[in-house]
Amino acid sequence: MLAADALRMAADAGATSCNIEVSEGFGQNVSVRVGAVETIEYNRDKGIGITVYLGQAKGHSSTSDFSPTAIRQAVEAAVAIARYTAADDCAGLPDREQLATVFPELDLYHPWDLSVERAIELALSCEAAARNIDPRITNSDGAGVSSHATHFVYANSLGFSGYSVSSRHSMSCSVIAEENDTMQRDYWYTTARAAEDLESAIAVGEHAGRRTLARLGARRIKTAQVPVLFDPSQAAGLFGHLVSAVSGGSLYRRSSFLLDSLGKPVMAPCVNVHETPFLPRGLASSPFDGEGVAVHERDLVENGVLNGYFLSSYTARKLGMTTTGNAGGCHNLLIKPTITGGQAELIKTMGRGLLVTELLGHGINMVTGDYSHGAAGFWVENGEIVHPVEEVTIAGNLKDMFMGIQAIGSDLETRGSKRVGSVLIDRMMVAGE
Repeated sequence: MLAADALRMAADAGATSCNIEVSEGFGQNVSVRVGAVETIEYNRDKGIGITVYLGQAKGHSSTSDFSPTAIRQAVEAAVAIARYTAADDCAGLPDREQLATVFPELDLYHPWDLSVERAIELALSCEAAARNIDPRITNSDGAGVSSHATHFVYANSLGFSGYSVSSRHSMSCSVIAEENDTMQRDYWYTTARAAEDLESAIAVGEHAGRRTLARLGARRIKTAQVPVLFDPSQAAGLFGHLVSAVSGGSLYRRSSFLLDSLGKPVMAPCVNVHETPFLPRGLASSPFDGEGVAVHERDLVENGVLNGYFLSSYTARKLGMTTTGNAGGCHNLLIKPTITGGQAELIKTMGRGLLVTELLGHGINMVTGDYSHGAAGFWVENGEIVHPVEEVTIAGNLKDMFMGIQAIGSDLETRGSKRVGSVLIDRMMVAGE
């Protein structure tokens, strides 16, 4: 109703086309530290975003006030902005035939009837599980439980109207361990659309504790060029860099190291990446993209060859192409394992090298692909972990790293939009002593 009213007001104000986004979200966050409640937060946000076009001149405004007067004022503001904006021949709504007409049920909405008392109980038990696992865990950065739900409507003057509702819940814990006058910190978390898909509070806490203890005794290593195995949580970031490099904004601005790569090998032949917006309960699932465009399953990378980009209507027009239904970003990426085993098998395959479990800092040049990150993890000799590692830097070039992928494990990371196991890269420079 609000979206339809805003569209009508925009037409009355002289807009030649318009799109409306209406959203409302609510949730709670609870955090504890050292056995005491630290914060309790409730949030409820709502807003209407109004984008109008006068021909191909664009104006945008927004308001959190849903009254007719406020919406009319926001529409008038957007129209006024458009009158003073230069026309852009790539601006405008998607083509009508690209809009979604089928809206599959994706099972994204699972509200959690979670009282604040129960949330505190879960957070306290999570932290206690981590702290009680070993006396060397002497302090805590805390534990937290959160629950959120969002309602979203997108409508435009082409007659499209789409509605989605989703939820996301999470639990996390971070603790500190001490031994021989040195301290180490690590964490763990779980997130899902439905509360029953979360790991238990005890499991999250114990995992955080074990990860922290494993880092005690960490030391630097000598500089060497060796194979590097990325833990699944860090491997997901590698594919995030792929997404950035082949997204429309980077491509039309000529600011990507993978320019003009469509139909060409960009990764090792063993790599296959499937994009699906339709994964039930997926954290990046959606029945339509941010412009109401129909979304599709596709093999983004097939035997190392890039089959597509991530394009919105605007970036597609800038490139002389067609939208891929990715306004708002990528959908779930499923990276196919190349082996049936997980990280333990890849450690044996690597033989000697560095297992990376944490990356620090920002060291990516998306124009050249140069890659440099502070890192922590574990040193491997003869196919076995021998000691934890800290204060090293790993460096390479993403083009070479992608082509140097030797294997991908079946120990899938499922807490984000990229489902990938441990990734073994043939060699990188590891700078230490």
